[in-house]
Amino acid sequence: MNAAEMKPPNEERETVLSVRGLTVGFGDKIVLDKLDLDIYRGEILGFVGASGAGKSVLMRTVLRLLPRRSGKISILGADYDTVSEEDRIGLDTRLGVLFQQGALFSSLTVKENIQLPMREYLHLPKWLMEELAYLKIQMVGLEADAGDKYPSELSGGMIKRAALARALALDPDLVFLDEPTSGLDPIGAAEFDELIMRLRDTLGLTVYMVTHDLDSLFSACDRIAVLGQKRVLVEGTLDDMLACEDEWVKTYFRGKRARSIPRPDPAIENPQE
Repeated sequence: MNAAEMKPPNEERETVLSVRGLTVGFGDKIVLDKLDLDIYRGEILGFVGASGAGKSVLMRTVLRLLPRRSGKISILGADYDTVSEEDRIGLDTRLGVLFQQGALFSSLTVKENIQLPMREYLHLPKWLMEELAYLKIQMVGLEADAGDKYPSELSGGMIKRAALARALALDPDLVFLDEPTSGLDPIGAAEFDELIMRLRDTLGLTVYMVTHDLDSLFSACDRIAVLGQKRVLVEGTLDDMLACEDEWVKTYFRGKRARSIPRPDPAIENPQE
């Protein structure tokens, strides 16, 4: 039984992120048009779509890094548009973000990068921030001495893990990952997927993962949402994706480069009498 099968039906689950009627545009170009999306507590949602479809635009809009023209966004049961500034800051501390390519500050060590959110939002003594930073470093599978290194001294996989440690600095409920396995070799990508699943189970995280990595979608994600035609075209389990007859979805999940999935032999499944 996989993770998706173990979870209760969507209507019985807590909605951690709710997007309704979201429209985003730049000038005369509409990128997202009346988009709806829900993410449920404890799941890893894989968000996919063609290049340039607006996957990262949606994530950045949810995080209030880009403006929206219309629509409602509710995070952890609160509407960003109606809560007080104090409550909005409180919500921000419950979110973690791993940007594409890591986006670590090159002039700061790994430890200092991880401590940055703590300095911004928390009032902690230096010794405690030191201990917490090293705890996050170990949590993502890095050696303790990585804390004193600068991003330029790290490999691509180490940068991803350091950026994840920073995303976890404030013990968030909801983590956004933008192409987390991009640029990693297959072994490194598989290890990173396993790390995400382990952290989800250990810390009770909810994960919103923008990705194009088929292996991540097949092995790590409980549900998948496909962006197309400026909205969520289809969402559901991997089986739902494989059964979908939309041309792009069919090509993506069942095309030449799609992962091979053992299928039951019809003759065995439905033996002739």
